[in-house]
Amino acid sequence: MKKRLLVFLVAMLVLCLVAVGCGSKQAPPGNQQGEQKGEEEQLTMKVGADVTFPPFEMMENGVVTGFDIDLIKAIAEVENIKIDGEIQTMDFQGLIPAIQTGSIDVAVAGITIREDRAKQVDFSKPYYHSGITLLVRADSDITGVDDLVGKTIAVKLGTTGDIMFSEKEGIQIKRFNNIDEAYRELVNGGADAVPFDNPIHQHYINTAGKGKVKVVGELLTGEDYGIAVSKNRPELLEKINSGLDKLIESGKYEEIYKKYFSDEYGLVNK
Repeated sequence: MKKRLLVFLVAMLVLCLVAVGCGSKQAPPGNQQGEQKGEEEQLTMKVGADVTFPPFEMMENGVVTGFDIDLIKAIAEVENIKIDGEIQTMDFQGLIPAIQTGSIDVAVAGITIREDRAKQVDFSKPYYHSGITLLVRADSDITGVDDLVGKTIAVKLGTTGDIMFSEKEGIQIKRFNNIDEAYRELVNGGADAVPFDNPIHQHYINTAGKGKVKVVGELLTGEDYGIAVSKNRPELLEKINSGLDKLIESGKYEEIYKKYFSDEYGLVNK
């Protein structure tokens, strides 16, 4: 009896050792899950915006909104990109430095694609066609740039209008951190004209500036807006361009555009 019991115990021990040996050949479940998680890792981006550029960016009831905001959120959705935290708001001239220091990865603010800026950040494909026009008071006799000699203009610091007129002689320039201040200076008589992006002028004419101001002359520039992206995030730039293409193809881009603009001047095609 004792002999049979001993044989039984030895047999059970052997079976246990075999089972342990077979189990050790399989990869631990934790490692498999880790590998799978790595393969499906979601891209993230920190986004910055200047909210003094309606209808592209603005603050309504404490919420950042506007054409650019809806667009970057739609791109994030179609490309499965997570926006990291809240959209950070800052002055226009602080956006590119914030990208360069890594405070944000992406900036949306109706940023004109220019050679000098492209040395500092990467740009997406154009998503809006724009141009600079002159805004003057409704009773002004100014009809174009030639009439600005001896006059004072108000500009938003660091924008195309600021840079363009910095090179012209005989024109005094007052610089402001946001376009609302420049418009206020114009309406109050402290400036004679404001050179700025035409769609923003049109928005002001139809809202707070109604009956007080008008656009004169022709487009002074033809330019495109792009989404600024860190040069350290090429994979993010690729995703943003891909997402923009998808939105244009699906009609979602035009849907967002028509929510904010009544004309088709700024529309882009793939």
